[in-house]
Amino acid sequence: MRKPLALYGVVLCVVFLVSVLSAQDAVKVDPAHYSVISENSQVRILKSHYGPHEKSVMHSHPNAVAIFLTDGTVKFTYPDGKSETVTEKAGDARYTPATVHLPENPTDHEMDVIVVELKSRAPKTAKSAIK
Repeated sequence: MRKPLALYGVVLCVVFLVSVLSAQDAVKVDPAHYSVISENSQVRILKSHYGPHEKSVMHSHPNAVAIFLTDGTVKFTYPDGKSETVTEKAGDARYTPATVHLPENPTDHEMDVIVVELKSRAPKTAKSAIK
C-alpha cells in the first residue's frame, strides 16, 4: 500500500516541477493580454489588458513593478494551487518579485496595467557611463 502512495507523491512533485519549469514569458504564451511597449538593456515594459472575467495562462515574470492604470482586482493562482486576490486603485504601483502565476480579472470591469520588468544585468555606475 505504501508504494502506490509514494508513487502518487512523486507524480505530484513531477507535475508541480513541470508546471514551474514550463512557465513561460507572458508575451509569448498570452499575447491576447500582454504586449511589449518598449524594451532596452535594463527593462522591458509591458501593457496588460484584461476584459471582465478574463483569465490568463500560467506564465512567469522577472522582478517587476506593476502600475495600475485602472482600478482593479486580480486573482493570482500559483503553481502549487494556492491563490490570492489583490485590489489596487488607478495610479497604484507595487513591486513584485519574480514569480510564476496565472492572473484572472474576477470583476465586471476592464483592467489595464503597465508591467515594468527589471532585467538582471547590473546597471553601469555613473562613473563608468561617462567613459
